[in-house]
Amino acid sequence: MLTVRLSRVGTNKSPLYLIVVANSRAAPDGRHLENIGPSDPRAKDGVQGFKIDLARLAYWQGFGAQVSGEVGRLVARNAAPAKA
Repeated sequence: MLTVRLSRVGTNKSPLYLIVVANSRAAPDGRHLENIGPSDPRAKDGVQGFKIDLARLAYWQGFGAQVSGEVGRLVARNAAPAKA
């Protein structure tokens, strides 16, 4: 089964995550099929720290990829229109 999940690539005390498509049995920070965007939780503005290729996300979901809980929350929070 394919999953869309976060993979940590940052250094100590400076986290940076990649949003990747991987086999659910692969190691959390191990081999992946495609990197579809970065996520930087330390960015001042949450929207600037999160960029995902929604077209590629839809493509992989078409193949049956399941989105992890945290990636789903990030997409939902950042896909909503900004309040003025």
